[in-house]
Amino acid sequence: MLDHVHILISIPPKYAVSQVIGFIKGKSAIHLARVYGERKKNFVGQYFWARGFLVSTVGRDEGVIREHIRTQEEEDKRLDQLKMGK
Repeated sequence: MLDHVHILISIPPKYAVSQVIGFIKGKSAIHLARVYGERKKNFVGQYFWARGFLVSTVGRDEGVIREHIRTQEEEDKRLDQLKMGK
């Protein structure tokens, strides 16, 4: 998406969700800064990702969640077009 990211991951119970998300956000921000921001060093005091995140359990509906993520952009565009027609 243009303004957010959907990720479906499985985290073993021995890891805290907040630690895993923090690790993913930290490492991806460093990678993006180096590749696209032409930064050779880690940057301190700057932020790439927003502070928060949303976590939900999936359980038996994993297929439904996967399909939702896959079709989210098209659905958002459809809803935006409906709003413009009002």
